[in-house]
Amino acid sequence: MDPSASSLPRASLYVGDLHQDVTEIMLYQTFSPFGPILSIRVCKDRITGRSLGYAYVNFQHHADAQNAVKALNFTMIKGRPVRIMWSQCDPSLRKSGVGNVFIKNLDKSVHNKTLYDMFSVFGNILSSKVVYDEHGSKFSGLVHFETQEAAERAIEKMNGMLLNDRKV
Repeated sequence: MDPSASSLPRASLYVGDLHQDVTEIMLYQTFSPFGPILSIRVCKDRITGRSLGYAYVNFQHHADAQNAVKALNFTMIKGRPVRIMWSQCDPSLRKSGVGNVFIKNLDKSVHNKTLYDMFSVFGNILSSKVVYDEHGSKFSGLVHFETQEAAERAIEKMNGMLLNDRKV
């Protein structure tokens, strides 16, 4: 591995909430207009070979990946709005809780894009998702900011605020 590679800006994207039938070719057709792609992988169950509903798209250049996120996040692919975020290569950062904000008491009208748009004003979001319970109801959400400072700003401004007549 190239020792300088860790200092390069990341250009790997996670693409989630994919329809079962989305293929690498479909993703290539969607993402390639933004720049050269190094690889695309739809993640599949090892036994059944069925899609797990997410993929990784690796661009050659960070700026191309950044443009793809801006243009394609929450757009429809095979009838579903996809969530695109930077791929977090370091699992310890993802699991550390740094920059995480949990939102409860969400109105049923709040969707992934709404949640992302509401919280993006506070800082760069690495991931966001409305969380569904076992009955398919959604009452909470998770937002993972790049920095703890952004998470703290979001909590300070949004805690107890009314959103669609519900206090979050």
